[in-house]
Amino acid sequence: MAAHPSKIDWPKRYELLAEKSTHPVIKSFYQSAVSNGSLPISEVPLVALDFETTGLNFDKDDIVSVGLVPFTSKRIYCKDSAHWLVQPQQKLDEESIVIHGITHSELKHAPDFSSIMEPVLEALTGKVIVVHFAPIERHFLYQAMMSRVNEGVEFAVIDTLELERRALKAKQGLLGRLFNSKLGSVRLADSRTRYSLPAYQNHNALNDAIATAELLQAQLAYHYRPDTELSQLWF
Repeated sequence: MAAHPSKIDWPKRYELLAEKSTHPVIKSFYQSAVSNGSLPISEVPLVALDFETTGLNFDKDDIVSVGLVPFTSKRIYCKDSAHWLVQPQQKLDEESIVIHGITHSELKHAPDFSSIMEPVLEALTGKVIVVHFAPIERHFLYQAMMSRVNEGVEFAVIDTLELERRALKAKQGLLGRLFNSKLGSVRLADSRTRYSLPAYQNHNALNDAIATAELLQAQLAYHYRPDTELSQLWF
């Protein structure tokens, strides 16, 4: 499949960010980042990341739970997965409670994100982050950290939603594009269905992280060679 053009030169970006960072854990994250885009995906250490939030506006909403699981193109390390509930800086609204099922009582004794920031970053360090719909994890993590330590974090991602969109466009072909045929849903559950992956309870951060890891493994097996370079998959 054709490479997705990266708008950011991540090796240079990580080097610059490491120089500018004043927070030791953030600096370590940048210094240890996987920055070699020529690595074959079969050799890349990965970590799937998912957030549940108070809403979708990252300028005013906040994270209420974090789920992550390390994996490779062939194996998922469930024993090293992690899940945290955190106290948001804003009140939960009814719509978000309906979506993720996390209630005020469950968050009553949950810590602020600042208390889990370091273990979250340490779990992400040295791995390429994998998400389903990159703007959520990118923007919310940046804002959550900026509001607490006055320094956000930037990172390259492999976005399984973007990979699924590419796969559907390739299947659609020229004729389909000419007649503007619909691509189909790229939601996480719908994308998994195309690969006969089992249905999980949606909108649980850890479940969704594991579901995203499994989806990427399936996408790689169906659409890419083991020696596909990382640069073709991340942005």
